[in-house]
Amino acid sequence: MLVRERIDALIDPGSPFLEIAELAGEGLYDGVPAGAGMVTGVGTIAGRPCMIIANDATVKGGTYFGMTCRKHVRAQRFAWGNRLPCVTLVDSGGAFLPDQANIFPDEGLFGSIFHNQVGMSADGIPQIAVVLGTCTAGGAYIPALCDEVVIVRGLGYMFLGGPQLVQAATGEMTGAEDLGGAEMHSRVSGVTDHLAENDAHALAITRTLVAELPARTPERWHRQTAVDPRHPVDGIYDLISRDPRRPTDNRAVLERLVDGGDFTEFKAEYGTTLLTGFARIGGYQVGVLANNGVLFTESALKATHFISLCCQRDIPLLFLADVSGFMVGREAEMAGIAKAGAKFITAMSSASVPKYTVITGGSYGAGYLAMCGRAFRPTAMFMWPNGRAAIMGPDQAATTLALVKRQAIEKGGGAWSADKEEAFKAPIRAEYEAFASAYNFARNLWVDGVIEPAETRQTLTLLLDLAARTPACPTQFGVFRM
Repeated sequence: MLVRERIDALIDPGSPFLEIAELAGEGLYDGVPAGAGMVTGVGTIAGRPCMIIANDATVKGGTYFGMTCRKHVRAQRFAWGNRLPCVTLVDSGGAFLPDQANIFPDEGLFGSIFHNQVGMSADGIPQIAVVLGTCTAGGAYIPALCDEVVIVRGLGYMFLGGPQLVQAATGEMTGAEDLGGAEMHSRVSGVTDHLAENDAHALAITRTLVAELPARTPERWHRQTAVDPRHPVDGIYDLISRDPRRPTDNRAVLERLVDGGDFTEFKAEYGTTLLTGFARIGGYQVGVLANNGVLFTESALKATHFISLCCQRDIPLLFLADVSGFMVGREAEMAGIAKAGAKFITAMSSASVPKYTVITGGSYGAGYLAMCGRAFRPTAMFMWPNGRAAIMGPDQAATTLALVKRQAIEKGGGAWSADKEEAFKAPIRAEYEAFASAYNFARNLWVDGVIEPAETRQTLTLLLDLAARTPACPTQFGVFRM
């Protein structure tokens, strides 16, 4: 069975599969398609949401590149944060040796997979491995560190060193079956726990193991009956700004995203370039922060107040980001924009409630950070296909660098024509536009994926349902500069 056929056979018929990092690694490696040789996502197995991590042996033998490691680690951390059982479909040749600098030495790479497995086990999160092919070197430790291991007779093999390496290292001549076959590990070494006859049998055993896991914890939030939005969800496409210099109307987006289109706004007359308020998605209450222009001092102070309310009431936060950044200039600086922005970032970073970020347009500079950018570890983060993010917009970057260049030329007594200036700015704009693309962010795993705007509501409902089973954690705020 191919990797997606295995996943289809594993999850409940007709149930959704929320794929994570589908585009990771796209275009980054020669001969490696999007996904970096692995499929990860949340699927329902025997009525239980689980994180599924599946090697694709058709891509370089299921070996791990740097991006494969990062994707595996991201899937584990998502599972850990949402307390999801991990089911790993192992079919991997271990590390792709030429890429060792991006696989071996640092935190967040291959070693972190093992570290996370140990930590998740200590935290009581079930882990099941299904050995469906050859698992070599580090690939053998992944199942060995799981709670239970299923292996397929005649297809599944586990060894720290394959027959060739053993011969080179010790001179011993041995075959794969004797060295690490399913029969040996099930009857002699005890490394595996369940012996299957084929892929389908192994996946059926796995479904039984998941069904026997302890019951899920009760929901921490009261979930009301879900109500359709006031306007059709696909109407969002009519709202998306085609001009990157003009933001999307996030207030209108909310009417097509939240239950009944009902948005109870907080401080509606103050700091109007940031919308804050309460709504429900799929019956779950959320605290929404949605951009409505550049961030001013008042906007940042409002955000700080609102986030503290949501933390006190244990309400998840949803950030709809479409912002060019914080206001700059003498008047803004005198009004304490840096101090107010620091309060906003402190509140957002400290908040221990689930946090979800969706970039609906452009998200630049410190505005990207304040709206719960990747550095602040949102529970999940997605971009719409039109989404963009960068340290600044293409025009601003080109103009800023051109001004520096012009000042240097004129200081030396030279002159710079408009044509030469435009020739200087054009490649800078192109570079920033390519960098800011949603697909560039997805391929580099700076977001969890690119989602269709019309699927945003369904995706958030699923994510909130997962978070509802996690324990509440009190928030301890950092120092707020007054």
